[in-house]
Amino acid sequence: MFKTVLFPIDQSREAREAADVVTNVVQQYGSRLVLLSVVEEPPTDAQNPEPMMSSEVVSKLLENAQALFSQQGIQAEILERQGKPAFTICDVADDIGADLIIMGCRGLGLTEEGAGDSVTTRVINLSPCPVLIVP
Repeated sequence: MFKTVLFPIDQSREAREAADVVTNVVQQYGSRLVLLSVVEEPPTDAQNPEPMMSSEVVSKLLENAQALFSQQGIQAEILERQGKPAFTICDVADDIGADLIIMGCRGLGLTEEGAGDSVTTRVINLSPCPVLIVP
């Protein structure tokens, strides 16, 4: 059913918690697993870039995640891209023919303004395939 699963990761607690669900889905369906992390472009006036704006940090994050899945007997491919996270996630899902995107939910508040700004909400609205959100 889910031949290719895309798991976008960052350094959030929600992404770590979603890893268990990813493991279960990939093992149950014998899916190909693709781990994606997006290096965000820092604002031009940024003095201290955020961790997800460092290619070195993102590369290490992907390697650690790949090792974690390997311990579960899952071969995971890794992709590192640069850009705006929600758009990049959806573009990659389309490029690799993902059947499912699994990601953690990071609430930015209960207001419409906060919900509209979240990467998760944007991915749900733009995705070329189903999206499973892990609370």
